[in-house]
Amino acid sequence: MDRLRDKIVPVTTLLVILVVAWYAFAVLLNSPFQRDLDRRAGETPGTVEFIGKTLTQTKPTLPSPDQVATNFFENTFLRKITSNRSLIYHSWVTLSSTLLGFAFGTVLGIVIAVGIVHVTTLDRSLMPWIIASQTIPILAVAPMIIVVLAAVGITGLIPKALISTYLSFFPVAVGMVKGLRSPELMHLDLMHTYNASRSQTFWKLRMPASVPFLFTSMKVAVAASLVGAIVGELPTGAVAGIGAKLLAAAYYSQSIDMWSALVAGSVVAALLVVAVGIVGRFVERSMGGRPA
Repeated sequence: MDRLRDKIVPVTTLLVILVVAWYAFAVLLNSPFQRDLDRRAGETPGTVEFIGKTLTQTKPTLPSPDQVATNFFENTFLRKITSNRSLIYHSWVTLSSTLLGFAFGTVLGIVIAVGIVHVTTLDRSLMPWIIASQTIPILAVAPMIIVVLAAVGITGLIPKALISTYLSFFPVAVGMVKGLRSPELMHLDLMHTYNASRSQTFWKLRMPASVPFLFTSMKVAVAASLVGAIVGELPTGAVAGIGAKLLAAAYYSQSIDMWSALVAGSVVAALLVVAVGIVGRFVERSMGGRPA
């Protein structure tokens, strides 16, 4: 009970502070436009009425939390899933490319990590390039990937998945390299004493030791993969997906829809991270690991 309270109280306190700050900034940023509206209408509202108006604008600069929550609820639970306004529909479109890119990125990251650990040349030559690749902004890479693949007739899901792969393979590769190198020298010497081959050492020692590192890095990778999928939807002119929803909302100055789509993306990211964590705990327990 004490452990649960120690977790809930800090999170709840931080959430309350963020909501209060959000309301304060909403009033602050929406005030200039509201003052202009009141001046044109010849009105002089009181402080409470003025604050209420700033928090109920149709197209606010910064929507209030209750406006975003209402919009999110309506477009999630009160719309048909097939509706173009449904956040579930847009989230599913983005999720499909996210999962495909995450799968590609995980496999690629594991393969690269195995190569780096077992081949010294790859460790010295490939690792610096992998690190350097992540210094290039994804917003600069995404249009190039889209254009090049479109030139050879590849459009739709694959380009977005490849952008997700670009972002997701790096944390998996780094985490797996650390995990595969985590066994102590004493354990490696013991395997050598038993005359174990490199393959046996890998599967019986290095791989089990790397599992916690793998799933920790996969949590980062799946969130990065979602970001890649959303960014990949921006230059493609996509009509569906969280990225397309954000782009349309920005074009028509629908700030409430924009923030609602951001919340939807955050919810999807949180669910994906939780799902990876659950799978990770299941795998560790099946391998004899102790529950935390």
